[in-house]
Amino acid sequence: MTAPDVLQPSTPEEAVLLFEEGVTVIGGGTIVVPELTSGRLRPKKAMLLTGAGLAGISRDGPRITIGATTPVSELESLPAPIGPCAANVADTEIRAQGTVGGNLCAGEGLESPRGDLQGALLAVGATVRSAGTGGETTEPLEDFLQHRTDRLLLDVSFDEPSAGAFAPLIRPHTHDYTALAVSAARAADGTVRLAASGVAGYAVRLPGAEAKASDPEAAAEVATADVTFADDALASAWYRKRTLPVLVRRALTQLQEV
Repeated sequence: MTAPDVLQPSTPEEAVLLFEEGVTVIGGGTIVVPELTSGRLRPKKAMLLTGAGLAGISRDGPRITIGATTPVSELESLPAPIGPCAANVADTEIRAQGTVGGNLCAGEGLESPRGDLQGALLAVGATVRSAGTGGETTEPLEDFLQHRTDRLLLDVSFDEPSAGAFAPLIRPHTHDYTALAVSAARAADGTVRLAASGVAGYAVRLPGAEAKASDPEAAAEVATADVTFADDALASAWYRKRTLPVLVRRALTQLQEV
């Protein structure tokens, strides 16, 4: 295996300038490094973002902005569903090293889901600022996820919800992996958003359940209509389909109690 050319930008502007198609971006390395070690990933160029100045959490009134290389562990103090979701990611070591950008841009795992934070950030209506072909853009997270491997994520922003809830599927055999989870958030105007992670591909919103959010039982009944499930080492598609309504009901019940 030929060693890749390594790029080490020292500013966000330099990172944007160096980013191009085919460059493998490395934040905390918790996903990419094992892929490199196994030989499943063999890039010609790799860009290390640790010194690019893209870390940190800032507030402007109700608006919260999180830099791409912010460690997942720093999100644990944020309001639900973000904080509880972050605290549920992997273990202490991974959360301290893995980054928000890496979590959001993660490709599909071979034996288990990736991208836990995608669902929580979808629920709060997050927008993503990224760079790539066509220059810098800001777009809803749900749009960004469709082409997340082709863009350089710079930061993600959202308005702090008035209430939030996070309901993961927890079973001993899954260890520190999240097999399935539902995030819920109520905006200042009363709008409720729901999203599921641990489904086939990246996380998705649950518009059918959102429309019935005032009735957790009714929302649970229609939750699976907007989701495709997959089999993997953690759970079968059948089991996930049976469990999602339970998690939707649980998340909405929590939301009503806040």
